[in-house]
Amino acid sequence: MAKENLPSVHFYDQDFVEVYDRTWVWIQDSWRPGTKGSRFEGNYLTYENQQTFHQYYSIISTIFLVYSNQVYPAHPMLDFFYAKQERNGAIRGEYDLEDGNPVIHQDNPEGIHPPLFAYAEYNIFNKVGNKKRLKDVAQHLQRHFEWLEETCKQENGLYAVPNGATMMFNALDERTCYPLSFNAQQAVNALYLSYIGDVLNDKEMSFQFKRQYFTLKTRINSKMWNQDEGFYFDLDEGEQQIPVRHIGAFWVMLAEIPNEARLERLLGHLEDPGQFGTDNPFPTLAVSEPSFSPQGEGYRGSVIPFLTYIVMKGLEKYGHYAFARECAIRHLYFLLDTLHPDGKEIGDIYEAYLPMKEGAPSSSEVSDFPRKHFIPMAAISTVAMMIENVLGFEINLPKKTVDWIMPTLEAMGIEKLSLKRNMITILSNKNARGWEIRLESEKLYYFTIKIFDEKKHKTLPIPSGKCSMLIDKL
Repeated sequence: MAKENLPSVHFYDQDFVEVYDRTWVWIQDSWRPGTKGSRFEGNYLTYENQQTFHQYYSIISTIFLVYSNQVYPAHPMLDFFYAKQERNGAIRGEYDLEDGNPVIHQDNPEGIHPPLFAYAEYNIFNKVGNKKRLKDVAQHLQRHFEWLEETCKQENGLYAVPNGATMMFNALDERTCYPLSFNAQQAVNALYLSYIGDVLNDKEMSFQFKRQYFTLKTRINSKMWNQDEGFYFDLDEGEQQIPVRHIGAFWVMLAEIPNEARLERLLGHLEDPGQFGTDNPFPTLAVSEPSFSPQGEGYRGSVIPFLTYIVMKGLEKYGHYAFARECAIRHLYFLLDTLHPDGKEIGDIYEAYLPMKEGAPSSSEVSDFPRKHFIPMAAISTVAMMIENVLGFEINLPKKTVDWIMPTLEAMGIEKLSLKRNMITILSNKNARGWEIRLESEKLYYFTIKIFDEKKHKTLPIPSGKCSMLIDKL
């Protein structure tokens, strides 16, 4: 891997840049070929002491691998699971690393995992722009959705899955029968399948999954929202709400389920330091919960980078970019403090962090937690959050657009980012003429800049070659 083939980032805090660069080195060291025994011979991202191909962590990995300029392609992380799909549409959550057979756990007998394939594929499409791939994988995504319906959907229209299927571990109450997070994820699944249908101009597919989405959205809003508490809750077997506030509730924002009034109530919980607004946002359990632990105790208070990222994506859906950026920066400082601790202790990156001070959490309830040097989680922070939230870039390759959403003017940017066969550079700096955006591109694309503090919002076609724009002239 040549460093020049990867995009580089610019930011006023050099520690952020250094951990971003180091992440690609860690990824290079963790990139391995599959085995013939597993019947998967593509290359994929590994982690220490890995024993299975893990659906959840593979999907998470695609979110940052899309920024590798195809040096480390994201799609093989998903293709392995499509190759394992059974005739009834089932895709199990884990497969043995050596022989490729399903690995089933007692607390999850069907091997169900959070249904996020469509979300991942749509994200890959936006960053890589391969419409043919969407067409090729659409049948896998639809059959998997139908299998989840047949296996888990109940007469009340909600999905009942065991707690082991949610990847929320010990955060959930043992009475949970209808986990909010899983139902919201299935709504996300339907929503993004409808988007894929739109891209493929498949009106039947688009309509079918929009209908599924709105039906599930209505069920979640009517049965899981508590007006008095201003929060969404899991349900027990009798459809009674279980009043435990956990981070899984905020999947509803990514699924665009709450209206503006309900969103404001949810924002209050996210901003409140007595709930989820801890110094390192956002803990898996609200601070006010009796079982919350400031030491993390597995998912009873730890900060999980992917779940923090998902909350930020939900905030963006409702236009709260500044708050999402503030939380990303706070989170990254905790990651850096854990990587570079004071004293003689040697730091590292982890799959989880403490909510109120630097360091890794502990757990007597979740085995092998938190894993050290766990790239699938840590790189969500150091690459995806860095590009999307800290720098503020939103890329849509099929539309040939790059949006740069900046709460305030700062010296930062990205260099040599591939938009398919178009390398672009976008940098901001201050000189004698004022704040200037310097751009370089091999082909035409459309650039939108939004600066909240300056009340600037402008979309411009960026020609091939080098050019610049003065912010004061916009």
